[in-house]
Amino acid sequence: MSGATLLALLPNATSLPWRDIPAWPASEFVQVTAAALARGARLCSWFAVPEESGDAVQLVAVLAFDADNTLAVGRSTPVRGSYPALTVLHPQAHLFEREVWETHGLTPEGHPWLKPVRASAGEAPANAPFFTVEGGEIHEVAVGPVHAGIIEPGHFRFQCAGEEVIHLEIALGYQHRGIERALAGGPHRRTLRQVETIAGDTTVAHATAYASVLEALGSGEAPLRGQWLRAIGLELERLANHTGDLGALAGDVAFIPTAAACGKLRGDFLNVTAALCGNRFGRGLVRPFAEGPDVSGALVQQVLGNLTRALADVEQAIAWLWDSASVRARFENVGTVHRAQAEEIGMVGPAARACGLVRDVRYDHPAGWHRFAQAPVAVWPGGDVFARARVRSLEIQRSGDFLREQLVAAPESGPADDSPASTGDTLAVALVEGWRGEVCHVAVTDAAGRFRRYKITDPSFHNWSGLALALRGNAISDFPICNKSFSLSYCGFDL
Repeated sequence: MSGATLLALLPNATSLPWRDIPAWPASEFVQVTAAALARGARLCSWFAVPEESGDAVQLVAVLAFDADNTLAVGRSTPVRGSYPALTVLHPQAHLFEREVWETHGLTPEGHPWLKPVRASAGEAPANAPFFTVEGGEIHEVAVGPVHAGIIEPGHFRFQCAGEEVIHLEIALGYQHRGIERALAGGPHRRTLRQVETIAGDTTVAHATAYASVLEALGSGEAPLRGQWLRAIGLELERLANHTGDLGALAGDVAFIPTAAACGKLRGDFLNVTAALCGNRFGRGLVRPFAEGPDVSGALVQQVLGNLTRALADVEQAIAWLWDSASVRARFENVGTVHRAQAEEIGMVGPAARACGLVRDVRYDHPAGWHRFAQAPVAVWPGGDVFARARVRSLEIQRSGDFLREQLVAAPESGPADDSPASTGDTLAVALVEGWRGEVCHVAVTDAAGRFRRYKITDPSFHNWSGLALALRGNAISDFPICNKSFSLSYCGFDL
């Protein structure tokens, strides 16, 4: 019997009773998960749920079978001390298992590089030792965690032979934000506000995932107009961030026309979001079981006009970028991640699609409004900086087309659900395609319907390893454009 059939299957943005999730001893659970991954599944989340006694945990795996539009869930029986590492068989589990070990003291035996995911509150870098390369011509370059500019803390340790990067190790976790711990025992009145701050530039995606989890636990959903508004907000979030990142990439190679234009145009897209909900980053746009802000016909016309003008301007700014031979020379064949590597480490979002992977939650696991309307998936096969930039430019075009089409066909307002209480002893999972990639929220409730465990996986958690691979064999001077072509989140990782 295959690993997939042994696991509990469910659609995106749904729930199932905790008792219905099959459980195995930890060693068997690892083998069942590994068999599912070998059949083409992806590891969306892997985490531990502490037992009430506090001396044992249950491991939980959430996997995605993209071709089948299906999610799968399994768990271990209570385990103490150690278990055989899944990472040995599937490297995409390596950060998840390090996180469980760091947080719960459960050792994945055989893990090839077991060290903390996050720096301790003591002396940094507490997540040492770092990987080293030996040789007479080898030298080491350490960058961060304090950077020259307004930027979050992260440490980059380069092993170089001359200018060539042999290995890059990335150390994060300096902020100790405690978001997941704060969500335990919820939902509280403040929970939605906390979720909106998981990653400020991904407010709408994280809020949508949380709302979907809450609605699945309450066996309800938002009115169609609320689902429509969430889809609008997600694409506006994508437009603003992709535009800003293309401008930043242009700035990193000193191509000033696109850099200057996109910096301004990012603000224009943020202002469109502000017109809808009063906040440039989309706070207040998403409300569980509800429509959200009132978006009247006159406001829709205003938004559509502003959006159309901004899209025309960004199309011109991007055309300048691709018309520049010097830009293409700096982007092409730099920072390449091969498709097989992307699959092996479980990359998601534009970075994965730039490696030729057709991997997009809106297409593979549609929920909410995306059950009725989908933006085409943008894929490019190169895997380099140019491919990642190219996917962003294609997504700008397609998100713009999607928004223009949807804004002229808004659904009618309808009654909202009564925000029913969450079901007890239940697991709910929601995937949302944020602008960086797959946002995954998983809630496990206790008998009273409160959050026993709330697990968040930001797309950056999957993709930081991709940035490390992208630098191998490249000049250290290529790090800025490689880094910006991924545009990953520190705060989304430091939960």
